[in-house]
Amino acid sequence: MASDPTDASPDASPDAAPEPAPEAAPEPERPLLALRETLPRVVDTEAGLAAVCERIAAGSGPVAVDAERASGYRYSSRAYLIQLRREGAGTFLVDPIPFVILPQLQDALEGTEWILHAATQDLPCLAEVGLLPSRLFDTELAGRLLGYPRVGLATLVETLLGSRLAKEHSAVDWSTRPLPEPWLEYAALDVEVLAELRAVLAAELEATGKAEWARQEFDALRSFVQAERVDAWRRTSGLHRVRGRRALAAVRALWETRDEIAEHRDVTPGRVLPDSAIVAAAQAMPTDRATLLATKGFHGRGAERYANRWVAALREAAELPESELPARSPRGDGPPLPRAWAEKDPVAARRLALARDAMAALAEQHHLPVENLLTPDYLRRTLWTPPRSRDAATLAPAVADQLRALGAREWQVELTGPILVDAILVAEQEPPTGS
Repeated sequence: MASDPTDASPDASPDAAPEPAPEAAPEPERPLLALRETLPRVVDTEAGLAAVCERIAAGSGPVAVDAERASGYRYSSRAYLIQLRREGAGTFLVDPIPFVILPQLQDALEGTEWILHAATQDLPCLAEVGLLPSRLFDTELAGRLLGYPRVGLATLVETLLGSRLAKEHSAVDWSTRPLPEPWLEYAALDVEVLAELRAVLAAELEATGKAEWARQEFDALRSFVQAERVDAWRRTSGLHRVRGRRALAAVRALWETRDEIAEHRDVTPGRVLPDSAIVAAAQAMPTDRATLLATKGFHGRGAERYANRWVAALREAAELPESELPARSPRGDGPPLPRAWAEKDPVAARRLALARDAMAALAEQHHLPVENLLTPDYLRRTLWTPPRSRDAATLAPAVADQLRALGAREWQVELTGPILVDAILVAEQEPPTGS
């Protein structure tokens, strides 16, 4: 039995400092994963691809799939390497660049379950080469549904499989040719662990009653399409420092000019001109090349090489009529920002507050992030413009239909629908604060 610290002996000095607890021994470092088989050669010919397809089709079980892009180096999000592994077939590294699309590989994968990690990152670039999953299992999303606080691949592998996965090549330029062997080893390891990781996560999903939730989530991912950014220039870092609609127009003009150059050269826009330079120029509004190049941030090759285009963009912004200047805040089709709800619609603000509290409690009960319980945008849209009925019997199915129309999965509707119905009904019964 543990001793009670209040039961001090009579001889003990009240001022005596407690003995320091012994330091816990550091946990032994987990073993670093190594390839189970010889590193495969990169496939970049029709004959080589045909052999890969034949072996994959002859394998069994799900297929681990991954793709490497050149984010931070290239404008496009295309895949520069595709990795696959299937039991009984082995690991394959396919260079998609020599091929426009990969219909033969799609045929070999038809009907199989793909195992991906963070599927929304890879599905768009895989779709570009004609690869679309019949079924999939996303190990990152499974980790979120199970409430793991960190769901990066390396973290989940260490937590669940007890091994370390090296990640030092995750941000390299995958458009490099030829690809260095250490990079290829890193890429091959990413798919070697996915089948084992899937098995552990799937068993835990079953044990926690979340397997059906995951199935619905994975099925919804199959139709994932990267959303087009509206007013993408508004994501310019440091935009909050820009004052005035004319200066905003300058940011927009410079951003769009930079985007055209970057797309033409297929380089990431920040390598042409940094965001900080765009903001500085929008604040200073230089009207000639010399003044522009003296502006903070305009010292690199891209800044000087395209100086005349930057000046032209700034002049265009300076000459725009007032009616064509951008608004300070983008116009969206959704509800206002939550902080404005109390002023615009106090009842809606009470609905949101009630629902948020209940959603947080429900998420904690089920050990998953609240944003996975229901997409926050769906929550706000439903509570800002709820169905008109205030009869619980008819309101509940109307809320459920509204959530489904927005894209909520059935498990989410069943869990969160009653919370939203309750928030809608109770908010209108409560008087405004202070009345």
